[in-house]
Amino acid sequence: MTPDSPIEPAPRRIRAGDQDRDAVLDVLAAAHASGRLDPLEVDERQTVVVGSKFLDELLEPIADLPEGAELTLRIQRQLGTGPDGPGASGAGTIVPARTSGAGEVVPARAGFGPEENSVAILSGREIEVAPGTPAVRSCCVMGGDDLYLTDAFGPGVEITVDCYALMGGNTIYVPGGVRIIDRTVNVLAGNDIKKGARGDGSNGTLVLTGFSLMAGHDVKIDPGWARAISRS
Repeated sequence: MTPDSPIEPAPRRIRAGDQDRDAVLDVLAAAHASGRLDPLEVDERQTVVVGSKFLDELLEPIADLPEGAELTLRIQRQLGTGPDGPGASGAGTIVPARTSGAGEVVPARAGFGPEENSVAILSGREIEVAPGTPAVRSCCVMGGDDLYLTDAFGPGVEITVDCYALMGGNTIYVPGGVRIIDRTVNVLAGNDIKKGARGDGSNGTLVLTGFSLMAGHDVKIDPGWARAISRS
């Protein structure tokens, strides 16, 4: 190098904020729910994310996850390494998850969405509970719904199912690794929680509340989740 050669500037580093780290944690939760990461891998990567100070440090924990593709691209753009160059998404902060355009799938953070409500009288329906749903509240009279919670669960997610049931009840489907806490009050009734559905809490916590008279709920492993795991 000659004395007149220009000196390359050091790569720009941008400080990561809580919103940035939360967005990466959401990706890890989605990857765990889809079976790409086991609980130990999730814990290791979460530790790295929580301790990260700069945006570039958030890339490695999600580099091999399809769920993190869009987020990785946004971080790279902010760092000036993406296809659109520096500043494409605004400096300093990752674009919030729910501001994406149509067709872009971005993991949602559970616990901040609207509650799901249902009334089942001599009837019932299938309910796919969306990510971000904090609680499902229902009333069952000689009927009940099929509640599918797999998409809503992930590490650190807590969902409450609050139901008042008379001679009826819901069938609740959960993925593996979900801890189940039963706080219901029952008269001539009770809940049937299948052994295979009792997890260690690594994939979230389900809290059952409400009152049942000659009724109760069934909690089972989601067969769709089980099939997906067996294929992986």
